[in-house]
Amino acid sequence: MPWFRNLVKFSVTTIRTQSSSSSALKSSSNFAVLNDKFGFFHFSSATTATATAEKNDSVVRYAGLKPTKGDEKPRVVVLGSGWAACRLMKDIDTKIYDVVCVSPRNHMVFTPLLASTCVGTLEFRSVAEPINRIQPAISREPASYYFLAKSTGVDFQNHEVFCQTVTDGCDSLDPWKFKIAYDKLVVASGAEASTFGIKGVQEHAIFLREVHHAQEIRRKLLLNLMLSDVPGISDEEKRRLLHCVVVGGGPTGVEFSGELSDFIMKDVRQRYAHVKDYIHVTLIEANEILSSFDDRLRIYATKQLTKSGVRLVRGVVKDVQPEKIVLSDGTEVPYGLLVWSTGVGPSPFVKALDIPKSPGGRIGVDEWLRVPSVQDVFAIGDCCGFLESTGKPVLPALAQVAERQGKYLAKQLNKFGEAGGGRANSTKDIDLGNPFVYRHLGSMATIGRYKALVDLRQSKEGKGVSMAGFTSWFIWRSAYLTRVVSWRNRFYVAINWLTTLVFGRDISRI
Repeated sequence: MPWFRNLVKFSVTTIRTQSSSSSALKSSSNFAVLNDKFGFFHFSSATTATATAEKNDSVVRYAGLKPTKGDEKPRVVVLGSGWAACRLMKDIDTKIYDVVCVSPRNHMVFTPLLASTCVGTLEFRSVAEPINRIQPAISREPASYYFLAKSTGVDFQNHEVFCQTVTDGCDSLDPWKFKIAYDKLVVASGAEASTFGIKGVQEHAIFLREVHHAQEIRRKLLLNLMLSDVPGISDEEKRRLLHCVVVGGGPTGVEFSGELSDFIMKDVRQRYAHVKDYIHVTLIEANEILSSFDDRLRIYATKQLTKSGVRLVRGVVKDVQPEKIVLSDGTEVPYGLLVWSTGVGPSPFVKALDIPKSPGGRIGVDEWLRVPSVQDVFAIGDCCGFLESTGKPVLPALAQVAERQGKYLAKQLNKFGEAGGGRANSTKDIDLGNPFVYRHLGSMATIGRYKALVDLRQSKEGKGVSMAGFTSWFIWRSAYLTRVVSWRNRFYVAINWLTTLVFGRDISRI
């Protein structure tokens, strides 16, 4: 039986590889040939033989996905799993393209409702949508993948992305480096929280951008509540432990402050009666809170937050220490929980890319969301901005901007693929169609106590509908319930809201 002899021969060759590093390289090469010949895997299993050492003298090992062949679908590589990336993957035609997603998280976060999870109004799973539910082809198609990794660099000339696995501190597997060849590359890696170079922010503050941030906030808040009830704790230490400080008066900071004040008034005062008079919230903002909203709505929000017990402080943080922050005027503010929400800026990955940048350091794109200095590369979401040469302003880092860009670019890529331009370097003669145009649909924010703000003006200077109160709160909840990605999560959110209304928030520290 020839196949049995070949199998025995291949097995003997594999066993012999354990005795010699040179024969190991040869066996690896043979295995790659077998892959190409028989199609066992779409991965290129051969590891680079060159022992390139990094600063820590460890060998850089690169496996990965090789360039697509003529009989295969072109490959779109998407870096990120945020609003822009997931909307693009949802709408892209998988009959035309294979889709490869590279991201440190395997889900999309519905960020408008993230603040509600910190205090138990919603469960964490209700705001997380797995990527393979958004685009099932990633799990089902043989040449489409999701990789739990971060992007470390891009070789634009050779159409390759360099990646490294993310293990979240797990010691069972060293970070593995690999590369992916692309026909089309979409950079949607988002942005990171801005610290403005203030000392101590990274070490002592908690950001509110990911589910694990909300989990950390919840655990810290409940821990402080329980520790403050222990006999022997001084009144001064109780006040510090139960002082929640929020830095940043944008929608995220205001919504979190509103949710926290609701939690204190409705749940803490009933279930932690011994310390109910010690807990309070302070919101620190350098200018005006909710600066993008109508002046009338900002005044209303200020009054309602003050009524809810939130202390508003205008100031600039100068230094962050383990148990207190120092303002520019020398005022010291002790805290037990510090949440940082002062906007976003470009990530180190974006900063390291050797391509033109827009004002503010984002990846520069043209009117069609292309990176004009390189072929077959697009950028969407918080990581990109219009180049100055376009004459367009850099768009705000909002979910609706990112989602609209993802939807537009998916249509563009589908059109390119249908016209035969899906391959690398094949879109030069294809009509690009209409450029991307963003129209602002308005802003919404909840401020607690069944009240919210709805501002439907297209700009701060424009005219339009703006309202506040219970009706706005009902509109806010209805709008976000319909915007949740899947029917499964809509059901989760509705049930969580109903459960909280009837039984109160869950205060278990899990």
